[in-house]
Amino acid sequence: MSLVDSPPAGPPVSSARATARLLGSELRLVFGRVRNIVLLVGLAAVPLLIGTVLFVTQDTPVAGQGPPFLDRVTGNGVFLVFAALVSCLPFLLPLCVSIVSGDAVAGEASAGTLRYLLVVPVPRTRLLLVKAVAALAYAAAAVTAIAGVGLVAGAAFFGVGDVVLLSGDTIPLAEGMLRTLGVVGYVVASLTGLVAVGLFLSTLTEVPVAAMAATVVVAIVSGVLDALPQLSAIHPALLTHHWLDFGEFLRLEVDASTLFAGLAVQAAWVAVFGALAWSRFTTADVSS
Repeated sequence: MSLVDSPPAGPPVSSARATARLLGSELRLVFGRVRNIVLLVGLAAVPLLIGTVLFVTQDTPVAGQGPPFLDRVTGNGVFLVFAALVSCLPFLLPLCVSIVSGDAVAGEASAGTLRYLLVVPVPRTRLLLVKAVAALAYAAAAVTAIAGVGLVAGAAFFGVGDVVLLSGDTIPLAEGMLRTLGVVGYVVASLTGLVAVGLFLSTLTEVPVAAMAATVVVAIVSGVLDALPQLSAIHPALLTHHWLDFGEFLRLEVDASTLFAGLAVQAAWVAVFGALAWSRFTTADVSS
C-alpha cells in the first residue's frame, strides 16, 4: 500500500484521557470482582446485624452494654453508624482494605497481566497511582456502605432526631448529619496509610495472598503495640493509634488539633510507604 493510500492516523490520546481510561478500567476490575463485592456486602451487613440485635434485646438487662456508642443507639439511630464503625475498625475494615491493596500489583503479576499492561505502554508511575486511587476508592466505598446501611437501619429500628453529644449538649439533626459525614471522611482518610502499606507489600511479591496477609499483620501488630502502655512513647506514630479519634466530631467543640494529628500520621505513612512502593515498582524487573 502506498503512503497515499494509508489511512490517516487518529488524534493522539492525551495523558489525562489515557489516565482516566486506565482508572475506569481499574475501578471496574476492583468493584467487579465477586470477592470484593462479597466483602462490601459483608461489611454492610454489620450495622444491620447490630441494629437487629439491639432492637430485639433493648428491654433486656444487658441493654446498653458493649462497645462505645452502643448504649446510645436505641435512643437515636444515628449512633448506629458510629457503633458499627467502631466494631469494624479493629479488624474487618483493615482486612478488606488489605485484600484489595495487597492484590493491586501482586494480583496482576500472578495472573501474568502486569507485563502486558507495561508493554501497552503504561508508565509505571501512572499505573501505580491508578492502583492506589482504586484501592482508596474501595476503602471509601466500604466505609460508606457501613455508614449508609447503619443510618438507614438505625432510622428504621429506632428513629433519628436531634443528636446528644458526648458532652451532653444537643445539636440539630442536620448538624448531626454533617458531623456524621465528617466521621466518614476521617475514617476513610485514616485508612490511607494502610493502603500505602498494602501497595508497597504488593510490589514485593507475585503471591497476592502473601501481600494481603502481610498488610493485615501490619495493622494487627500496630493495634497490639498500641495496647501496651509500656510503649506509650511510640503510640502517636502507630498506624492505628488515631483511628478512633473520629469521636471528636461528637463533642461540642471539635478539637481540630487531635484530628490533624491523626491525619498527619497517615500522611507520614503514605509518604514513606508510597515512596517505597514507587521506588520498588519503577525499578523492578517485571517478568510476568
